[in-house]
Amino acid sequence: MGEVYRASDPRLGREVAIKVLPAAFTFDAERLRRFEQEARAASALNHPNILTVHDIGTHEECPYLVCELLHGKTLRDLLGEAPLPVQKAADYARQLASGLAAAHAKEIIHRDLKPENVFVTDDGRVKILDFGLAKLLPPIRTDEGGPAVASTETGMILGTMGYMSPEQAQGMRVDHRTDLFSLGAVLYEMVSGRPAF
Repeated sequence: MGEVYRASDPRLGREVAIKVLPAAFTFDAERLRRFEQEARAASALNHPNILTVHDIGTHEECPYLVCELLHGKTLRDLLGEAPLPVQKAADYARQLASGLAAAHAKEIIHRDLKPENVFVTDDGRVKILDFGLAKLLPPIRTDEGGPAVASTETGMILGTMGYMSPEQAQGMRVDHRTDLFSLGAVLYEMVSGRPAF
């Protein structure tokens, strides 16, 4: 969601990426909410496997994010070429798990992990992108004192079919395990060259 531009930050003398919400979406309250949520979620995290957000703002009523500029390809682009060697897939999965663990430690659930939201830099570093569907609120405890869960409106389904956990696909409450399910689906696709579902 959004258009991404390469730009120069003259104050700090570095190149950055600017993600702008298209003007047509600025009147869509739900898209604005998700865009702002992406900024809050990503900026709350400081981890080498998560895209770094430097700034957020609005210019002529168009919201934007200023992020680190990445050089490389999305995992989807890499998978279009051929399945990955097992060693490389395992390394990428380890890096994804490390980034997700950092997000989960801050009580953030990504809820849309898929090859399009994973970027592999030219030097082999994996970066998790697009926290637009992330759940930011503190978790809710079950009545039985069970695991922490994050709620979505009952029956609301957010995410990408084929990568969602069964609970997420049914619009049920989810916790960090929904991201682990998605990670498993992504790992399967990296090794086999085809989607798990």
